[in-house]
Amino acid sequence: MNKQDIQLLYKYNYWANQRILDATAKVADELFTTPSSFPHGGLHGTLIHTLMAEWIWRMRWQGESPAAIIKPEDIPTFEILRARWEEEEKALRAFIDNLTDERLNASFQYKTTRGEERANILWHVMAHVVNHGTQHRSEAAAMLTELGHSPGDIDLVVFLREMR
Repeated sequence: MNKQDIQLLYKYNYWANQRILDATAKVADELFTTPSSFPHGGLHGTLIHTLMAEWIWRMRWQGESPAAIIKPEDIPTFEILRARWEEEEKALRAFIDNLTDERLNASFQYKTTRGEERANILWHVMAHVVNHGTQHRSEAAAMLTELGHSPGDIDLVVFLREMR
């Protein structure tokens, strides 16, 4: 994997996140926090989980291993969530901008939230984060569509066509 490819994947990730957040902004507050049968307790919990994964992995890539995750009660409203996600995207962009191909293809070590030691190739886990986000954005898109606020297509190929 090279820096240019990982930058493209993350540009897609930011674009898809933005589509989900823009649609979520149209949802009434009480519906945003209503539990559902989807994993992570509905739209609010699903988006917190997606943000948390981006944050915790970036922290690990930067040499820190948080012992706790972000929980829905830590970010109680959509406005706080959106602001926090903007901060995370800015930090993630800065991290990616400073990557080298060598670093992308090297192993890094970290601890899980349970304190277990792990090691992975950086680009493998960076691709995982985008893929993980795709899964949970799809769940959020389904919930948003049920609420009458579809985000539209969030496929990679749609993003690539829009980039042309």
